Amino acid sequence: MLRVEFHCHTIYSKDSLTPVEKLIETCRRRRIDRVVITDHNTIAGAVQAQQIEPERVILGEEILTTRGEILAAFVQEEIPAGLEPPEVIARLRQQGAFISVSHPFDHRREGAWRLADLQAIAPLVDAIEVFNARCLLPTPNRQALAFARQHGLPGTVGSDAHAAYELGMATLLLPEFTSADELKQVIRSGEIHTRRSGPWVFLASRYAKLYKKYLRKKVTQE
Repeated sequence: MLRVEFHCHTIYSKDSLTPVEKLIETCRRRRIDRVVITDHNTIAGAVQAQQIEPERVILGEEILTTRGEILAAFVQEEIPAGLEPPEVIARLRQQGAFISVSHPFDHRREGAWRLADLQAIAPLVDAIEVFNARCLLPTPNRQALAFARQHGLPGTVGSDAHAAYELGMATLLLPEFTSADELKQVIRSGEIHTRRSGPWVFLASRYAKLYKKYLRKKVTQE
């Protein structure tokens, strides 16, 4: 069985300062066998990580559409932000990616979905993220699980780690898989292991945003 982290970020995300090397080292130490690196609207961090650990790292991306965020694994080409959901899904299908939807009902954060928009794409995706460790309240995760069951979709879980210490907060134990098609075959047999992160994790994200803004301003001034 493989312990899989489906949702995490590196320094290539706007709200994370986690170096790629630190993420990999933490996954090794915490015995995370597969990690889908899902930086915001870029695969650069995942590509760098896969060069270090080609077997452990799966290329992923968290893509902000015009309606909400889509979470993809086994991505081959980067998808830009700001496209309509059907366009994003079509591009991911062309790559043979595995398509999920991240924290769809957590309206405290950017990327949540309106119910009608989520229902429109439900027949087009492979899974719904039914547990996100960064949801401050249990309700958004419960709503995501209920939606997945209602539409006959399997669930993914993820720590949504923006700092290394969050890695492994939410993982699935799955049989061996090496591709998106194989993942689709085994995803329903996953054994879920989850804990919610504390509210302080958002301080790390906020600090990362401010620090990067400060660096950009400093470069501009120079």
